[in-house]
Amino acid sequence: MRKSIKKAIGESLQGLVDIGIKTSFSEKELKKFGVIIPDVEIQAKDILEIRKRIKLSQSVFAKVLNVSSSSVRQWEQGTRTPTGSTKILLELLKKNPNILNYRIESFPLEHKHHSI
Repeated sequence: MRKSIKKAIGESLQGLVDIGIKTSFSEKELKKFGVIIPDVEIQAKDILEIRKRIKLSQSVFAKVLNVSSSSVRQWEQGTRTPTGSTKILLELLKKNPNILNYRIESFPLEHKHHSI
């Protein structure tokens, strides 16, 4: 019976993680219940598509993400991959391209570029 309770708790917690609800459990505690936090997979083509969808040049896109233009160029070419919180931010942009509009709207007019 104890095993089935642990499994039920694990399934419930996994459901919460999958739909994005925050829990107060540590990663170690979640693993104990068999909960998997998926790694973010983002490909070069995804980054290019994200940037094209929000209609920004590489330099403006880099500024919005607070990274260098060369990083964006290398990500799009597939010679480097984003890491850490930038990877998460790109995943969010893929799901909701308007999530950083507040950053773009705060740029002075001369910094806005709509070239791709």
